[in-house]
Amino acid sequence: MTRIAGRGPASVFAALTALALLAGCGNAPPVSSPTPTSASSPPDSPIPESPTPSGTPTPTAATCASVVAGLNREERIGQLLMVAIDSSGLSSSTADTLAEVRAGSVLLLGNTDSGRRAIKAVTDDARAAIKTPSGIGVLLAADQEGGQVQRLSGSGFDDMPSAEEQAELSDSELRGDAENWGEQLKKAGIDANLAPVADVVPKSLEDVNEPIAGLDRGYGSDPEKVGQKVAAFVEGMDKAGIATSLKHFPGLGKVRGNTDFTDRVTDSTTDEDDPGFAAFRAGIDAGADMIMAANAYYSKIDPDHQAVFSKKIITGLIREGLNFDGVVISDDLAAKGVSDLSPEKRATSFISAGGDLMIIGAADDAEDMAEALEDKAESDKSFDARITESATRVVALKSRHGLASCSP
Repeated sequence: MTRIAGRGPASVFAALTALALLAGCGNAPPVSSPTPTSASSPPDSPIPESPTPSGTPTPTAATCASVVAGLNREERIGQLLMVAIDSSGLSSSTADTLAEVRAGSVLLLGNTDSGRRAIKAVTDDARAAIKTPSGIGVLLAADQEGGQVQRLSGSGFDDMPSAEEQAELSDSELRGDAENWGEQLKKAGIDANLAPVADVVPKSLEDVNEPIAGLDRGYGSDPEKVGQKVAAFVEGMDKAGIATSLKHFPGLGKVRGNTDFTDRVTDSTTDEDDPGFAAFRAGIDAGADMIMAANAYYSKIDPDHQAVFSKKIITGLIREGLNFDGVVISDDLAAKGVSDLSPEKRATSFISAGGDLMIIGAADDAEDMAEALEDKAESDKSFDARITESATRVVALKSRHGLASCSP
């Protein structure tokens, strides 16, 4: 998202292997959905025990796949929803929506200079509004890139330089600064930063590229250098305990329009072997938890679908091409760039393409989106298995950041 005001496969391979057995993925025939349980019920299977060196059994953590298998469908769908609230405060109507859809994640949108203490009150209110499944917490996220895209400011938050300025720092300096910025977010109750921008803007397009160059959000035109800065930012945030998201794959560096305000934004240059992907690979290697799929079209890859709804891009390029098995998060599914589809179609299309976590910038859309996922899962076992697969990835991410009591 650009409105102004991972992990790699090893980290979740075990969870997804277990998931295949539980949810009927892979070559095995689908099985029926897990029996619903209450929010406070533990998984049906007892937690396994392993012997200590002395021979005394001690409990080991349940896998995130088994925890998700113990959730009912409404709770699993909730894990796929990142619903936006106003950074300045949580309204009663939005709080009701968060509770109704059992939102597993919340995004603070809108710029505020109210400071860290006020933001901590907002994040506390958001968590209190949602009845979470036992052992799984709510993930709070913000857009805190720096420069013109720094949502949270005021007392307790440093003024972050833009990515263009960050690029002038050494990798070590940027890593240290990112750790400090991450610690400030953590103290405010934020768990994830939807940053850094890994998009590479060619020099020839610097004057016309609206979403990245026009807002000083890019680290440069050299994919290798961009990758170095992306990695430093990810590593610093990770050291502070903050999850990160690389954005906006396959890249918004070669487009002109901004998908937050313009529909049919199209990149007619990027193909399946674009050199700019190197910056995303560097971020994955550095430990990024998420990759954000763009709301633009890429005519040389999939002319019929925006990246956020493209199986060729999410399943083909991100999963198989980049070998990334962390969380694929959408760009804002309430943005102008996807407005030609109904909210219900946006939700089902993103999950069907292989996406995991939906940013819903308009809270009013959340109930319709959740209901659409429920209806499709009720009639389509393979789609229900897709929901379980994505919920497991999200819960595994939460586990790595202390928000879920399970082993990824």
